[in-house]
Amino acid sequence: MTTPGSVTPGTPFEPSQPPVVEGMSPSVYSTTESFKEKFLRKTRENPMVPLGCLSTAAALTYGLYCFHRGQSQRSQLMMRTRIAAQGFTIVAILVGLAASALKSRP
Repeated sequence: MTTPGSVTPGTPFEPSQPPVVEGMSPSVYSTTESFKEKFLRKTRENPMVPLGCLSTAAALTYGLYCFHRGQSQRSQLMMRTRIAAQGFTIVAILVGLAASALKSRP
């Protein structure tokens, strides 16, 4: 006896295929892309994020170098610069998300 709210699947679960959810396609892109292709596509979509990541890494590396050399004042400045670069990266991510959301609207 089935209850009114029970759901019976029409087809058995197939683990080799992605699940089909009504109203959603399993993949936006028809072909799979390599890491390099995906990285280049994402960089073209929002070039400020990799720039922010590189500037964060550069400020951290130089700040640690200055700390090792005993230049505490310069090290503190570079750590503050790193925080600013991280903030820039977060803002770039949010702007990129907002732009892609507005672009996908009809």
